[in-house]
Amino acid sequence: MPSYLLSVHTSASQDPSEMSEDDMRRSYARVAEIEADLHASGAWVFSGRLTAPDEAVVVRSRNGEVLRTDGPFAETKEQLGGFYIISAEGPEDASAWAARVSEAIGQPIEVRPFFAHS
Repeated sequence: MPSYLLSVHTSASQDPSEMSEDDMRRSYARVAEIEADLHASGAWVFSGRLTAPDEAVVVRSRNGEVLRTDGPFAETKEQLGGFYIISAEGPEDASAWAARVSEAIGQPIEVRPFFAHS
């Protein structure tokens, strides 16, 4: 079965404190329900929530010289905040999972298949 990356992008300008305690609790409950469904269906492979972009480090190596710089690689307002790796029958099934996550957290979800070696 193909594997897909469902990536959650967040904006540095987005303030999590804008959500009320009740909204936050409901969102976490919806995410927990989706994750339970992912496990039950056999689609779950792995997931992770990332720390803030300012904790990222970019490493570049060329000709044996290693350069390490602070911050995310991309110069963008949106950064990767977390992800799921799932197994799905196809892009439609992966998108259905992404839609559930998007609804629960109020953020867009990028769906990208892993490259399949033949």
